[in-house]
Amino acid sequence: MSGAVTRFLGDSPVRVLLKLVVASLIVGMAIAAFGWSPFDVLYAIREFFVRLWNMGFSAIEQFAGYILIGAAIVIPAFIILRLLSFRRT
Repeated sequence: MSGAVTRFLGDSPVRVLLKLVVASLIVGMAIAAFGWSPFDVLYAIREFFVRLWNMGFSAIEQFAGYILIGAAIVIPAFIILRLLSFRRT
């Protein structure tokens, strides 16, 4: 089983744990240097996705509006062209 764990982690569990502790220390020091807390980072990530979500629906609404405006011209033109084509045959 330890072979499967080592293969999954990419190294021995002790070495991976040591690497994670060192990386966490470095990232923690960088975050503290900016005066952020872990919750500030989580709130920023959450706000990013909320803004992305809201912007996405706004873009979909605008896209649907363009389709409806275009359809107001295209659909009647299509029907007229089909009727004219039908009369020729």
